[in-house]
Amino acid sequence: MLSNIELKKKVDKITNKLKAGLFDEVILDTKVLLKKTKHPILFNILSLAFQSKGEFDNSVEIMNDALQLSPRNVLHLNNLAISYHNLAKYAEAEKYFLRGLELDPNYINILNNLGNLKKDLNLINESINYFKKSLTINNNIVETHFNLAVIYQSSGEFEKSKEHLKKVLEINPNFTEADRVLSLVTKYDENNEHFKIMLKKVSDSKLNDYEVHQLHFGLGKCYEDIKDYENAFFHYNKGNSIKKKITNYNVQKDIEKFEKIKNIFKNYKNLKIKKNKRKIIFILGMPRSGTSLTEQILSSHNNVFGGGELPFIPSIINKNFLQDKNIKIFNEINDLEKKISNSQDDYLFQISLINNSEKSFTDKAPLNFRYIGFLVNIFPNLKIINCKRNPVDICWSNFKNYFGASLNFSNDLEDLAQYYNQYESIMQFWKKYFSNNIYDLNYENLVTNSEEEIKNLIKFCELNWDPNCLKHYENKRLIKTVSFNQARKPIYKSAIKSSNMFEKYLDKLVKNLNF
Repeated sequence: MLSNIELKKKVDKITNKLKAGLFDEVILDTKVLLKKTKHPILFNILSLAFQSKGEFDNSVEIMNDALQLSPRNVLHLNNLAISYHNLAKYAEAEKYFLRGLELDPNYINILNNLGNLKKDLNLINESINYFKKSLTINNNIVETHFNLAVIYQSSGEFEKSKEHLKKVLEINPNFTEADRVLSLVTKYDENNEHFKIMLKKVSDSKLNDYEVHQLHFGLGKCYEDIKDYENAFFHYNKGNSIKKKITNYNVQKDIEKFEKIKNIFKNYKNLKIKKNKRKIIFILGMPRSGTSLTEQILSSHNNVFGGGELPFIPSIINKNFLQDKNIKIFNEINDLEKKISNSQDDYLFQISLINNSEKSFTDKAPLNFRYIGFLVNIFPNLKIINCKRNPVDICWSNFKNYFGASLNFSNDLEDLAQYYNQYESIMQFWKKYFSNNIYDLNYENLVTNSEEEIKNLIKFCELNWDPNCLKHYENKRLIKTVSFNQARKPIYKSAIKSSNMFEKYLDKLVKNLNF
């Protein structure tokens, strides 16, 4: 049995490792310690480590174990809810957040997390209210100000966003994620004070890898603004290198997943499945291919609701079709019709939490291209828009933008090339079976011949013509992707061949692309 002093020493050591991003070591050390004592703090540390690695199922498991021992522990309830939120199980997440608030109505972390949940459900006013309530309790919580900054940025209120980001940095100058986000809504020149501050901070030895790599992405944007492309590339590359080290991404695992999915559909035969009552329009393709602009155009239609970049499909597909190690071809999957029906019901329930009207609903999660075969069977009357763009422009745009933990293939130019090649390969595979369901929308054509392309797009979606689609920049909906700014502008051509300024740094990328 450990003494309190011994436990504190070990917990402090593990906590320092957590702050340093050494998540695998944290998991190993904490599991060893849990064999000696079931102290609640250890469960929370373990949960945070799993969350940081994106292993939310493991976090759910450990938090459920913890709640068996301490059912009224607010930290446990909060961490469990966070994990459910990240698994796109919104109803479960809200249940546990609210249970935590019943025990402690002024628990700031839960108020913030509920604000983020409501944001993901497009309940913007409710989201802002939770954040503001948090600030009435304590006006110096950086996470609250940061969350408000992000939601204001997503809704196009950039000045309000800047105010909260500056407040974050006033409270904690080392909260460098605020530096990076501030860079996205700032146009820099060489004399910009924030530019100078980031340059000074990036060499601070007290900052950890996570804090430093945020600055590198911000500085890349600064140097790009002043047209110093050599330094811009240096910082983008440095930020990505650090991020790849943190995530330990291996592109081969994604390649294996692509092949696994193809094998499931190798001998595909058409199925007769019940049609879904609500029309779903899936907007997909490689990230940075114009998916946000496409959704902005479609959601300007009076009979379309823009759902945004939703996480539901991957979790539904993985749960129902990809967990069995001995997977058969699609037509021979056990209880296939039941799984298809359950998948449709699950998805329609999830989107009803966001919008419960009869409008056509867009889901613009780009990587859903991996699952087209499943989608066509789950939603027989769906529409699929495959957004295409110059491959080098796509890959470069992925490389220079920051995506959190969701697109780890974007942190290395060779990984990017391999992933892009897999995208092209599986799209050709899907078109063998489902070409009638897929509409290729070329970004370059869209911006150079906008009206004609938009009218063709609306026709494919079997919607009546709505001239509002030509004025998508007036659409005030929330845009939660890195395209939050671009998609609100009238269509412009400057993004065509945007990689040209960095051409001499992209040999590894171009060499490995199959085009």
